[in-house]
Amino acid sequence: MSIPGIKKIDHVGFTVPDLDEAVSFFRDHFGFEVAYEFGPFASSDDWMAVHLNVAADAVIDKIVVMTAGNTNLEIFGYAPTETQKKLPPRNSDIGGHHLAFYVDDMDAAVAYLHKVNLDVLGEPTVMTEGPSAGETWVYFLSPWGMQLELVSYPNGKAYQWMTDASFLQREP
Repeated sequence: MSIPGIKKIDHVGFTVPDLDEAVSFFRDHFGFEVAYEFGPFASSDDWMAVHLNVAADAVIDKIVVMTAGNTNLEIFGYAPTETQKKLPPRNSDIGGHHLAFYVDDMDAAVAYLHKVNLDVLGEPTVMTEGPSAGETWVYFLSPWGMQLELVSYPNGKAYQWMTDASFLQREP
């Protein structure tokens, strides 16, 4: 059973240390455009803690919503505080995450990342077995350390042609 009326993911939201830098990054490298912005937000009571799971005295300087195609990003710029964690989580950390972008030409995309001096983590990995066979992927970092990924599977992935779900079973 799922949430009644659920249709799709509406947006991905995340906090950045420099809102102007993040807006430029997603505009210049991914083609996102600013749809709208709003803020600031603060509260003299516990509203921020109750509704957003942040410190009660947290201040959102501004929120910028960017869009590209059917993808929306909600980028938060919080005022820095002493208790704010300054490092983004790794994938292995609770709350770890990444944004993945599909590309048609992995070699050209990776060459671009190197050309604009983004930190590419290793070489592209080509999946040859299992449900993701046919996919190539590579991780890279935004200037502030957010994990991002490029993926490409121009001929699809193996799971699309598999007729049994044996690949979903795990070894005990």
